[in-house]
Amino acid sequence: MSFDIIKGMATTIKNVGRKPTTISYPEEERELPARFRGRHVLHRYENGLERCVGCYLCAGACPADAIYIEAEENTEEKRVSAGERHARVFDVNMLRCIFCGYCQAACPTGAITLEQEYKLASFYADEMVYHKEQLLEPAGQSTTGSNDVWAEQPPSEAAQPVPQSSQLFDGSQASAAAVGLGNLPTERPNLLINAEQDEDRRKL
Repeated sequence: MSFDIIKGMATTIKNVGRKPTTISYPEEERELPARFRGRHVLHRYENGLERCVGCYLCAGACPADAIYIEAEENTEEKRVSAGERHARVFDVNMLRCIFCGYCQAACPTGAITLEQEYKLASFYADEMVYHKEQLLEPAGQSTTGSNDVWAEQPPSEAAQPVPQSSQLFDGSQASAAAVGLGNLPTERPNLLINAEQDEDRRKL
């Protein structure tokens, strides 16, 4: 008996008493880690409005070109999101998606996250293109998804260098400048005053 056979048998005997690492799927399912990246979910705010504002940042960040969006303007009669626009069409091609999470990282409103749904098999390719109706949270449901475990929260004692405003998007405190609603006075009035003073000096 060669040394390689003896070595192989020793490995087998060493692992005979160990519990199996495999599970009997689908009867058993493994508990997934909090940061597992599965199927995408589009989230809502507590008031029912959609978080997605049709900014195309997720589609631009996607290295696989898996996201297709068509934006539409909000109106007072039909307000879908909290911004000026909303996504009329939001498709994710799961055959292209590499589950990198770049779309989630790029989204400024926390509208899209990759959650723990991984049962995505299908016999037909067209069924692997998920539409907005399949991705959007049901009406009356409002979650932030895996953003809670991916986003690093600042320490509570951290001082914010810009004015804070509340109830801007998700009800939590956020930088007013970060959401395009900066409330710092602009420098333009001061520049006009200085220009008028310079003009008065020239006249003298």
